[in-house]
Amino acid sequence: MTDIVLIHGAYQGGWIWGPVAERLRAAGHRVFAPTLDGCAERKHQIRAGIDTESHGEEIANLLYFENLEDTVLVGASSGGMVMAAAAERAQDRVGRVVYADALALMDGERIRDVVKGPAAIETDMAVGPSREYAMERLFAGLEPAQRDWAADRMTLHPRDVFYKPVRLPSFWSGTWDADVLYCAEAQNPGEPHIRRCRDALDARWHVLQTGHYPMLSTPDALVDIILRR
Repeated sequence: MTDIVLIHGAYQGGWIWGPVAERLRAAGHRVFAPTLDGCAERKHQIRAGIDTESHGEEIANLLYFENLEDTVLVGASSGGMVMAAAAERAQDRVGRVVYADALALMDGERIRDVVKGPAAIETDMAVGPSREYAMERLFAGLEPAQRDWAADRMTLHPRDVFYKPVRLPSFWSGTWDADVLYCAEAQNPGEPHIRRCRDALDARWHVLQTGHYPMLSTPDALVDIILRR
């Protein structure tokens, strides 16, 4: 049995990992798919000050209080930053990191340095796309019913995650057992960004011919990567 923590990206919650979590649990693994502060069913908690560091602390605390050891952390999209922040805080509890078409920002970088398009909805505390944009761009390639299902659950994301530089003073100088997945049909963050992550971590390289949400479009293939089958 392996301890696995699945970390979602922007506008999402733990719900997006349903198909993957179901398969991993059926294979006998202990799986956590937490919803981060201010997201999805926790959207009522959104407030100023939620950022990558506070989200990373959440995951590090989960590892501690659930007594997880040799954990496989899986980060998707902006969850890659959260994964790095958590791993930096709880290195002794992390066995492997898996970047699933994820942002891999270096110390001092911001999401807005990589993903520069303006959000359709932006307040002092949160940002997010329109439903139309989500249907036509974010969830393009999913089956129509699945696209509707995902768009219905989309929520705004804490603004500071996008605009505040990440603080990762030690992650990129560490030695990590790592896998990096590039989704070839995704528009962001793009192959050069993800290859930079692979090179920095000397990680195993994977490519799937799918969009930015492989946990929905190709869950079996993603599970194979997570389990290194």
